[in-house]
Amino acid sequence: MSKKCVRFFGGLLVSQENWLNQMAASGYRLTGTTKAVYEFQECSPGQYQYKVEYIGHKSQQSAEEYARFLEDCDYRVFFKNINLNYSAGKVEIRPWAEKGGRIATDATTLHRELLIVEKQNDGKPFELHTTYEDRIQYYQSMRRPWLFLFCVSAVLGHVMRSFVWAVFGTISLIGLAIFQIELFKLKKEEKTKEW
Repeated sequence: MSKKCVRFFGGLLVSQENWLNQMAASGYRLTGTTKAVYEFQECSPGQYQYKVEYIGHKSQQSAEEYARFLEDCDYRVFFKNINLNYSAGKVEIRPWAEKGGRIATDATTLHRELLIVEKQNDGKPFELHTTYEDRIQYYQSMRRPWLFLFCVSAVLGHVMRSFVWAVFGTISLIGLAIFQIELFKLKKEEKTKEW
């Protein structure tokens, strides 16, 4: 029996990941996604585990190579959007992205900013980033959009003396702080493990 659920998580990756894992624990396996719809098929409860990863900073080629690498490791992958934009022919500029990913269009990485990764539950923890270096690099890529938004908001808020830009700056500062704290913890943990 199949099941469809309408959900939108935006940039709340942990919430999306937790919900997918709750669905799997209830006996539903993800079979497909669209902008706001998740399709499931019945399975044994707890048979699968999910991770949601931000890949909006990657170029199209890099994102597809990464997805193929994960598939070669016996994972299933689904590309997913991070926002609900139904326009056609849109171009998005991502100055924080790697070369080749700074301009996103419908033909490249626009509406494919997230990767949902499925693993058959083997009783072991499911981690995509296992080394400190890899985890640090991932959190740095997650921090870049918040840093960019904060810088733009701070400059525009100061120049225009605008309350709206001050609010954007504050929100982006919170996002920036969250990832900076995670990076600080990882680097501290890495140094502790080296001794």
